[in-house]
Amino acid sequence: MTSEWFVLFVAGFAVFVGAVVQGGVGFGLGLMAAPVITVLDPSVMPGAVQIVNLSLPVFTLAAEWRGVDWRGLGFALLGRLPGSLLGAVIVVHVSTQVLGVFVGTMVLVAVAVTATAVAVPRTGATLGAAGFVSGVTGTATGIGGPPMGLVYQHAKGRQIRATLAMFFFLSAAQSLAILALVDHLPGRSVLTGALLIPFMAAGFAVSGPLRRYLDGGRVRAGILVVAAVSAFVLIAQQLVR
Repeated sequence: MTSEWFVLFVAGFAVFVGAVVQGGVGFGLGLMAAPVITVLDPSVMPGAVQIVNLSLPVFTLAAEWRGVDWRGLGFALLGRLPGSLLGAVIVVHVSTQVLGVFVGTMVLVAVAVTATAVAVPRTGATLGAAGFVSGVTGTATGIGGPPMGLVYQHAKGRQIRATLAMFFFLSAAQSLAILALVDHLPGRSVLTGALLIPFMAAGFAVSGPLRRYLDGGRVRAGILVVAAVSAFVLIAQQLVR
């Protein structure tokens, strides 16, 4: 097995697991896949994950688009645009090594915040702030779900999945456009992302039949542990260079 196929298989498995989680609870793809792909091949990040982030919401929206919270989505998108611009600045001016540490640190912060399940009121201000933070981390690292998931954690499952799916679809499109404008979206990133789409589709397919059987708390806790381990590995790899 060549190194390229090995990288694709491991990255594809991470995308598969992330898609299973996101298909059930509304977010988790970037949190699971971004650290793994960054460890394997940082040159394709964050574009490769954004390609997958753009594709997965289409599957969710096809089934649950009626659950979208359009008002909340509007506030989140208003905050997301300036956050995306800041994220693009980080991508352009930060070295790969520093970016790797940044990705790992953001994952650990996301894991810690998400695990505490802090009660956050869902207002225009909190949604705008969540959209801004998601824009920064999503554009720079491909991990934009935790801030929005935290704000919507007490909503009904269908509303969470549908609203976050629409947000991620529009956000990924926005991030890809900005990355292209700042000349940080090489063809190899797009190709890698495209090759990961079948793994994503398989993960989403599995999440459907299993959704009613999964306990969101236990599943999320397990994935957060894996994401935290991935983040520690990523940070250690960059620091020992």
